Amino acid sequence: MSDVAAVRTYLIALQESIVEAFETEDGKRFVRDAWQRPSGGALEGDGMSQLVEQGALLERGGCNFSHVRGKALPPSATQHRPELAGAPFEALGVSLVMHPLNPYVPTVHMNVRMLAAQAPGGGLVSWFGGGMDLTPYYGFEDDARHFHRVCADALAPFDGEHGELYPRFKRWCDEYFFLKHRNEPRGVGGIFFDDFAEGGFANGFALMRATGDAFLRAYLPIVQRRRGLPYGERERDFQAYRRGRYVEFNLVWDRGTHFGLHGGGRTESILMSMPPVVKWRYDWHPEPGTPEARLYSDFLRPRDWANE
Repeated sequence: MSDVAAVRTYLIALQESIVEAFETEDGKRFVRDAWQRPSGGALEGDGMSQLVEQGALLERGGCNFSHVRGKALPPSATQHRPELAGAPFEALGVSLVMHPLNPYVPTVHMNVRMLAAQAPGGGLVSWFGGGMDLTPYYGFEDDARHFHRVCADALAPFDGEHGELYPRFKRWCDEYFFLKHRNEPRGVGGIFFDDFAEGGFANGFALMRATGDAFLRAYLPIVQRRRGLPYGERERDFQAYRRGRYVEFNLVWDRGTHFGLHGGGRTESILMSMPPVVKWRYDWHPEPGTPEARLYSDFLRPRDWANE
């Protein structure tokens, strides 16, 4: 039996713990923007957007909680469940993107969510999704290995009759966060899962909690190692150029963005993931042998980071 109230309680606490950790690291308070959808519209529900801009650590970062209900599941949520197309639903989750100021600190994304829909024959059908992924501008093997190993450790307790989850979710992440029009990955990946209902509600909820709880362990040590590295205009320029790929992926390929924008979601919260400063250049390529070129040759390709 699905316990939506328990999921909501966990997600609100997760958002607060993450925001508090980043406020401690950054030294600047996040803006808190509580919102509520009036009844009778395409979507009803409430949420809390928490955002910081122009901080000491984060040039822009946000961590959002939302819990919405709708009369009909949008197409982006029913690709693998066509029998639920048009069914009444509710969706709740926490989603974050952090864009650090220092180009040596990678951008990070994390999301955990639950969807529940009223099945045609009655009863509530629920499933979970989530994951986290790392997008460096200047790559460090130690950072990628650490991030992936924390992800692998978080998933290990759930290995069982369906095999090991980390290799499966890593591959899913590599495939999902891939810019097909550029033929390149967004970053060094992490883990990603969607439509997860194996083992029922209790197992799916536990997996979602394990993912959310692992985030700070995966990312904060990287922040603390790299935030003090000196940088200049060259590094900031390359960071802005690579951020363009982030924008392209989110607007062209990301199902969560499409779900929100096409399903009547709150635009300001959805587009919180956009970086504040971005550049595009026509057919630009880094000079061979430079640190910028090494990002492409050594990091933007599949690697078994957790086992290197």
